[in-house]
Amino acid sequence: MSTATPTIPPAIAGFADALTAIRRDFHAHPELGFEETRTAGRVAALLREWGVDEVHEGVGGTGVVGVLRGARPGTRGIGLRADMDALPMEEATNLPFRSTRPGLFHGCGHDGHTTMLLGAARALAQDRDFAGSVVLIFQPAEEGLGGARAMLADGLFARFPCDEVYALHNAPALPLGSVGITPGAGMAGASFFDVLVRGRGGHGAIPHHARDPVLVATALAQAAQSVVARDVDPLQPAVLSITRIAAGAAYNVIPDEARLGGTLRYFSDGTRGVLVDRLEALARGLAQAYAVEIEVSVREVFTVLENDAGAIAAAAAAAREILGEAGVNTAYPPSVASEDFADMLRVVPGAYVWIGHGGDVPLHNPGFVFDDAVLPVGASLLDRIARSRLA
Repeated sequence: MSTATPTIPPAIAGFADALTAIRRDFHAHPELGFEETRTAGRVAALLREWGVDEVHEGVGGTGVVGVLRGARPGTRGIGLRADMDALPMEEATNLPFRSTRPGLFHGCGHDGHTTMLLGAARALAQDRDFAGSVVLIFQPAEEGLGGARAMLADGLFARFPCDEVYALHNAPALPLGSVGITPGAGMAGASFFDVLVRGRGGHGAIPHHARDPVLVATALAQAAQSVVARDVDPLQPAVLSITRIAAGAAYNVIPDEARLGGTLRYFSDGTRGVLVDRLEALARGLAQAYAVEIEVSVREVFTVLENDAGAIAAAAAAAREILGEAGVNTAYPPSVASEDFADMLRVVPGAYVWIGHGGDVPLHNPGFVFDDAVLPVGASLLDRIARSRLA
């Protein structure tokens, strides 16, 4: 994808250095989901400093919602959402503003997302030439802890009505000055599963007196790989990954129990049903075959992220104003990763946009480095989306 120099509004260009300082402060002080008290406090303080009309803290736990009213009358509301939480992992960058908290790292760029939304908030507060309201949603706990669902349960869209809602995510695989937008299902739904195999322990040298759960667990791990290959429609993308296995503590003892865990990924509820049904059926069959007990627990963590066609068109049009035609890809491939913004899109139509930046280290890697040059680009895009939808 070719790119051009982004067109940044003068107001946002004027405080780009301040955005970098804010982002690096967040980066140095990462917080896990539902523990973002410092981050949320800083967000709320900045929104108040910049004159945002309403600032609500504690939404969905540690979430923050700001409401900006335009200078012209209007009834429409446009939501802009960013996530705030970090990951439970070590940072390996040695940057001067690296994480000051051992075992915590903004390895997914949520510090940048929060800062870009703050930049848009500041620009919108300075120039309110729009009709209606902008709802600024700073969400906690995106990384698998259900922060979006917590905000929704706390009445997010009932308390702060939105006609549309938009979010973006940094993409080191895309060059700076470009965005990617996926029609329809943009990101996979995800479920996590746990399997407990109960056998009968015994001496490792006398296995016929035991019911070996390790043997059964490994058999199930291998059998489960047939589900995607032989049960799911080949035209429907799906993933079943065993990511955890644990059993035993001694070389000469067959344990009583073995445990498996993993994840399912899919782009439709029907495919999820096939994955779950077949995993449970394999467990039942192996339990009978090996005379053991097997319990399977599956919990949905992320729904399929469905982009709205009208919102995609609006986001693409706004992006072209900032990045030009060459910088906007409206056929960006879907991601098998997951995102809980999907839950908000089940309630309010909207779009999720990938925004490129420099660097070639992937997300969730200890060496991931967020490119601060994208901060004014992201802020400008969110600002332009809101203004265009409230014109």
